[in-house]
Amino acid sequence: MPAGSTTRLCVARAQRDAALMPRIQRVLQVNPQVYDADKVWRQLNREGLSVARCTVERLMKRLGLEGARRGKAVRTTVPDKALPCPLDRVNRQFRADRPKQLWVSNFTYVSTWQCWLYVAFVIDVFARRIVGWRVSRHMRTGFVLDALEQALYARQSGQANALAETINVLYKTELICKWVLWKSWEVRKLVILEWVTWFNYHRLLESIGYIPQAGDEATYYRQFAEKSNSKVLT
Repeated sequence: MPAGSTTRLCVARAQRDAALMPRIQRVLQVNPQVYDADKVWRQLNREGLSVARCTVERLMKRLGLEGARRGKAVRTTVPDKALPCPLDRVNRQFRADRPKQLWVSNFTYVSTWQCWLYVAFVIDVFARRIVGWRVSRHMRTGFVLDALEQALYARQSGQANALAETINVLYKTELICKWVLWKSWEVRKLVILEWVTWFNYHRLLESIGYIPQAGDEATYYRQFAEKSNSKVLT
């Protein structure tokens, strides 16, 4: 290849890189700086920008950017084998054909300067959407039931732990491990509310095809309405 052609290609690549880097930084900034190269690439393509995944990975490395990484798993619960084990009512099959068909719940703990806090989530299995959550300074049954009541009120309607544990891991990876110790539980509650809103309406989730949970539910209800209308017309 002539030297002039090589130079032009290098200049074009440099110009393309210069245009892409601010967009990569923007995607990370609006998604709590937790996306890795794969999710940044998918988000850019959702926005209509055709770019190679390897290009995004290369530019993120140049910018010194990386997504949230899951830490080493820590065993925090040691079950008492002498006690009866809760029934597995879904046989480890965490699948649902529609919203509000199956919910799962779990809680985890985080620390602040003031005290330990416990966070409970209720998740709709269909789109992995968080439909209820609560923060408490104790881990009594009542605070988990409060999360369920919030979900029932919000969804106006189900009831399995492994899927809920996955949401707990995402929460700790994307929100807890990225930031310093929070000063108070009031601040923590506000930050969790912001994270839940982002998680439901903006986060790309691999298990449902790299789309936001709210988008997956909206697609279901739109298709359901279209089928209902077609039956009425026929």
